[in-house]
Amino acid sequence: MAEYSSPFVAGPGGIMTDDVGVITGELELRTVLAEDGSVRAEVRYEGADEWYALTGGACALKDPEDLSAVHELLVGVLNRPEG
Repeated sequence: MAEYSSPFVAGPGGIMTDDVGVITGELELRTVLAEDGSVRAEVRYEGADEWYALTGGACALKDPEDLSAVHELLVGVLNRPEG
């Protein structure tokens, strides 16, 4: 199982999760590739223990090498420190 993790700041309106609804502020994104090729994106408050499933943050990859690109794309879309 491979994974990437990066800090980011949610923009106005926050980030929607399946578990607790919207979360805001300084967050961390974790993108995890399971052995079956499925990817899940999770977020948490920076430094917290509990991860929450990012709404719409699941997909499948044909090539495991694409995980890094998917992670960087998500960070680019989610990181909105100035709105």
